[in-house]
Amino acid sequence: MRHRLLPSLSLPLMLAPAVAVAEVPSVPVDIPPVHSLVARVMGELGSPDLVIQSGASPHGYSMRPSEARALSDADVVFFVSDELTPWLAKARASLAAEADAVELMEVPGTLHLTYRSGPTFEAHHHADEASSAHGEEHDEHGGHEAHADHDEHGHDGENPHGWLDPVNAHTWLGAIAESLAAQDPEHAATYRSNAQVGQQELEALTESLSARLAQVQGTRYIVFHDAYQYFEHRFDVPASGAISLGDASTPSPARVKEIQARVKQDDIQCVFREPQYNPALIESVFEGTGVKTSIVFEPLGVGLPLGETLYPQLIERLGQGILRCADA
Repeated sequence: MRHRLLPSLSLPLMLAPAVAVAEVPSVPVDIPPVHSLVARVMGELGSPDLVIQSGASPHGYSMRPSEARALSDADVVFFVSDELTPWLAKARASLAAEADAVELMEVPGTLHLTYRSGPTFEAHHHADEASSAHGEEHDEHGGHEAHADHDEHGHDGENPHGWLDPVNAHTWLGAIAESLAAQDPEHAATYRSNAQVGQQELEALTESLSARLAQVQGTRYIVFHDAYQYFEHRFDVPASGAISLGDASTPSPARVKEIQARVKQDDIQCVFREPQYNPALIESVFEGTGVKTSIVFEPLGVGLPLGETLYPQLIERLGQGILRCADA
């Protein structure tokens, strides 16, 4: 942790020994929603450093020199999981080996869901809320190493998009505050107070959005990739399928054909697009179906101002997408 010297207020004080005051920790984070949660806890004390820039896919990323420097200067690193960013584990090991690494999906009390099977989710797995069962699941799949290859990511195993459940985010705010308090005891009360205010804000948002979405349960829609299961589960608005795998890779012709059949069978109302991925794919798959394809539905807060308001705005925007689809 870095230190700074208090400024001298007068000439006599300049002759006195300098007094060192602890700075707030240097905190790199992986994605914009996590940056938002950490910024909420840090408040006016400081700001985290974003490693994966807005609009970029976390599943595979080449860091800029400034982002690598942020890791090398880290006191504590907050990241969702090695399943989401397998490449980041190597970068942390080489650049931030001495830093405290906080994997948010491993925080006790976090809800865990597994990827759903097939493009239309017929054989999906149920939530596993017990941390002990979650550990057994990792053993069955060979731990994090089973997902080390980007080409394998997203087909099965744990769905790492856990930040899209605001109840998970509520839990993480407390864990973030405690990690920062351990690094910076001088400001521990501020971190904890900021986290508590953030938790209260998320409770109010979750209650409000739950009431609104309860009016449109049964809305029939397809997402671009299987990233939204935590949001769907929390608000009971399940999707009918996903065009792409959980890592947003290009779907096979067989997968596209099955999705097209589901659109006709279930009278799908909307297909949500993600701005960072090829819009031509959406148009080619759903051309002539009459399905609404103009609603943006994405998991990272693309286009939202970076900072503490991004996370609640992201959750609200997802809810608004469902509401717009219901009116289609």
